[in-house]
Amino acid sequence: METNLVLEGTKFMFLGMGTVFVFLVIMIVATNVASKIINRFFPEPVSIPKEETQNTQNNKKIVAAITAAIMHHRQG
Repeated sequence: METNLVLEGTKFMFLGMGTVFVFLVIMIVATNVASKIINRFFPEPVSIPKEETQNTQNNKKIVAAITAAIMHHRQG
């Protein structure tokens, strides 16, 4: 009874790699399903913080000042 150790090692290698691959695929699918379920029943509230509103107003003032400076420079 002669056994080819290289052939058996290759079989075990593919069996192990296949098992890990299947496990990872199942884990990815389960994570995606759990994520979709959680997002469906517990969505994150969407609100604009006051800081963003103030930054937008400050940005508008800065743009207005830059525009006025450019216009003044072009005129004189």
